[in-house]
Amino acid sequence: MEEPEMQLKGKKVTDKFTESVYVLANEPSVALYRLQEHVRRSLPELAQHKADMQRWEEQSQGAIYTVEYACSAVKNLVDSSIYFRSVEGLLKQAISIRDHMNAAAQGHRSVTAIRTRVYCVVSRTAPYAQ
Repeated sequence: MEEPEMQLKGKKVTDKFTESVYVLANEPSVALYRLQEHVRRSLPELAQHKADMQRWEEQSQGAIYTVEYACSAVKNLVDSSIYFRSVEGLLKQAISIRDHMNAAAQGHRSVTAIRTRVYCVVSRTAPYAQ
């Protein structure tokens, strides 16, 4: 009969020992130590990720500014199409006047006739002469 009693006592001792080890392993100070170790190991990596994210944010803000500036430049270009049309008209007038002057020089016209004709062409077609 001694053997079953010894087994029962041995089982009780091992159960108590296991419970004691479990309590010690899960004690709050041990938990805080484990938390501290986790933070100590993972904090440098998290700090590096934060620095990377801040750098990417700065780069993306720069890219956003560049895109917004380009969009406003394109919008201003579209809005200034009326001025380009005006310049185009003035260039056509200048080419026409040059052609008339070349034709007059070849045809030996008088300088007064050329000036009169140029003045008439410019005053009829210039948008600002009205």
